[in-house]
Amino acid sequence: MRLLILASWVVPAVFVAAVSQQSSLPSDTVFGRWMNATGWSGSLVILTFAGTWALPLLVSVVAGDVFAAEDRLGTWRHLLVAIRSPRRIFLAKSLSSLTVILLMVAGLACSSAIAGVLVVGNRSLVGLDGHLLAPGDAAGKVLLAWVCALAPTLALAAIGLLGSVTLGRSPMGLLLPAVVALAMQVAQMLPLPVAVRLALPGYGFIAWRGLFTGPMQLGPLLVSIVVSLLWAVVATGLAYWLFLRRDFTSATYDGSGRRMLTAGVLPLAALLALTIGGLAVAASPARGSGIDQGKLERSLATVYGHLYVVQTEQLHRPAVTEAQLRSSASCDKGGGLEENTGAGNGWRCVVSWHLPGVDAVGQAIYQLDVTPDGRYVADGDGPTQVNGYFVVHTPTGDAPNPLWQLDGNVDLLTATKG
Repeated sequence: MRLLILASWVVPAVFVAAVSQQSSLPSDTVFGRWMNATGWSGSLVILTFAGTWALPLLVSVVAGDVFAAEDRLGTWRHLLVAIRSPRRIFLAKSLSSLTVILLMVAGLACSSAIAGVLVVGNRSLVGLDGHLLAPGDAAGKVLLAWVCALAPTLALAAIGLLGSVTLGRSPMGLLLPAVVALAMQVAQMLPLPVAVRLALPGYGFIAWRGLFTGPMQLGPLLVSIVVSLLWAVVATGLAYWLFLRRDFTSATYDGSGRRMLTAGVLPLAALLALTIGGLAVAASPARGSGIDQGKLERSLATVYGHLYVVQTEQLHRPAVTEAQLRSSASCDKGGGLEENTGAGNGWRCVVSWHLPGVDAVGQAIYQLDVTPDGRYVADGDGPTQVNGYFVVHTPTGDAPNPLWQLDGNVDLLTATKG
């Protein structure tokens, strides 16, 4: 456990420091393409990785083993003689697990942020709508993103406590949080309705992206936090109820799969069903996947307008504002052969904009790869002087072209306008 805590405070810093100085960056990860431009992007890359792999595994080792360790060692009877209070034992073990998990999350967040700022610098961060976040604003939102990720982490920790109590020495109790997290990740990659997607606590590891758009997409974020905390409370309550009713006199207790099913899986399945029903009613304006033509067009036009201004400043051209550009986008999926809704890599968009004093309308082509969770990457497909190449020739030398690939995020809960 001490080695895991040490690793959570050291490994992220080493990773961010090493990758930030490489020419090849993890551009498929959110904010990965900006790791050598600002120190704050490295912490967000670590947060993405932690939500996918690190936190579920760490939670499994900590919360998934806190009760099962006594079964393996056969020390329950000695512990009960010394403490004489199952309630106190449950509370102490739960709080100790929570303390270790919070220490690990703090290590992941602090070490990655500090390393990024020291190696790359405290610079502005490009948001998921293309606007520049000042260093202070970026720091605050990075910290808030890590705090928001605590909610799904607590849900997994509660599931770990439940598995550790009910499954005893069985290895499945240790692996339960990781298995549940993996199942939720697979579900997030499927074309699920919005209500089902947001009813899974794993969406909390994705919803923090809404903090980096303008205006912030707070609806999905708040829903994911509430859902995760509900799962944490219910799973912890079930673990406590089962722990107080357990028979500690048997030295060969190997857990109860039947009890796990009736008092663990079924109540959580009922909670999931109730949450889906409630969200289906509350989120009725956002139908289906929550991704459609109108949302993508508005989002892409906004991102393009913000980043065109950045490119203009790079090239030392006459200053222009987003309002003057009046950028707009026209998108279709599959060349008009598919319905213009849902995720996929068949989206093609044409962005149009206007320059002051110029009658001709500028146009740029993008191919979009849209994931089911609302994130998309727009890959520039010409003209070459605008978005067809990954660098631009500035008066001070070559620099990354901000219009070559655009990152964006659509709000799944909003209704389509017009």
